Amino acid sequence: MANVAKLAVGLAAGLICASGVIAAEQGHEHGSEHAPAHAAAPAHGEPHPGPQGYQRVAEPAGWNKRPATVDRGAYHHNYQAARTYQIGPYHRPAGWVERRWAYGQILPRGFWAPQYVLADYWLFSLEVPPVGFEWVRYGNDALLINTANGEVLQVEYGVFG
Repeated sequence: MANVAKLAVGLAAGLICASGVIAAEQGHEHGSEHAPAHAAAPAHGEPHPGPQGYQRVAEPAGWNKRPATVDRGAYHHNYQAARTYQIGPYHRPAGWVERRWAYGQILPRGFWAPQYVLADYWLFSLEVPPVGFEWVRYGNDALLINTANGEVLQVEYGVFG
């Protein structure tokens, strides 16, 4: 009995498909060029050609002139970013949970691996890091960390959306 039901479903599906093809052909034969202007849009939208190339944003003057000395008091701040940037998803190292960092804390080494370093920090309105420090992304935040020990020197909350 199950085979008969499968056969009936298969025949019904075949008839539905065939009637759709016939209707499409009839529309073509009867001048589908007169189709109404408000025809339904494709379900997934129009294909977009995308950018024709990538042009790197020029570095600002002095971007690589890092201060040799660090006035820790001048950096010890937890700021709220004035602007938010969209750059893609953030994937933290496996096995870690999200938390909120502040200056003075030690960021584990896995969070300042090369894939988290913000080498183009100026694109996100971040200050030039001193020698021995780098900006890293942590979720939606940017952290200025000491590359010798992971100490957080400054935080910009909400840089990334």
